[in-house]
Amino acid sequence: MEGHSKWSNIKRKKGATDAKRSKLFSKALKEINVAIKTGGTDEESNPALRNAIANARGMNMPKENILRAIKKASGEGADNFEEITFEGYGPFGIAFFIECTTDNTNRTVANIRAIFNKANGSLGTNGSLEFLFERKGVFTIKESSIQQEIEELELELIEHGLDTMEIEGDGYVTVYSAFSDYGTMTEALEELGTEVENSTLMRIPLNTVELPLEQAKKILELEEKFEDDEDVQKVFHNLEITDELIAEIEK
Repeated sequence: MEGHSKWSNIKRKKGATDAKRSKLFSKALKEINVAIKTGGTDEESNPALRNAIANARGMNMPKENILRAIKKASGEGADNFEEITFEGYGPFGIAFFIECTTDNTNRTVANIRAIFNKANGSLGTNGSLEFLFERKGVFTIKESSIQQEIEELELELIEHGLDTMEIEGDGYVTVYSAFSDYGTMTEALEELGTEVENSTLMRIPLNTVELPLEQAKKILELEEKFEDDEDVQKVFHNLEITDELIAEIEK
């Protein structure tokens, strides 16, 4: 879990500074759209919308872009997005779980299948690999915003469904909760005044597969190809993210 957390944080930081920023903005706007479609425009009663807006702010999206997205999603003629998932195997036996938000299911299915095929992988049936992952709430918190000792925060959050807490050593703390406690943890962190830079539901692999460095890099390249597709929101896999692999990525 720690390796996947580090890799997620690396991708988040890279996305704020390179050409992927526009793609990240697009994904954030879709998240806002879906949140409004399912729960309305009132942030107080719609925690999914609060999270989506907080995530957009965390990637430095301009306020006017966020307000425009809210207005568009709540008006007539708004884009009609739906959420769909895909499961399959990439090369070297690595399992992938892909979450998408799309307005054209046929296009998305064709694109995901093509990416798998070009990588000598295979698209599976829904539900075939879901058992390999555990869904958890993941919250990235700015350490400087924590108003008490880390140990005190940890004890307090246990009452609200804390699973584990990891101090990343780069100014951030990552908090994990069970899927069922995601909303409770969101509210608890808000009440404590912590600055949550990103909150999301992740599929954490129950067991990981360690590969030689060059093979592992090919898996991360495949992950990036999926993420470059306009309909893909999140990509999960069960590759072991080793310290050696992270060092290679950060070169």
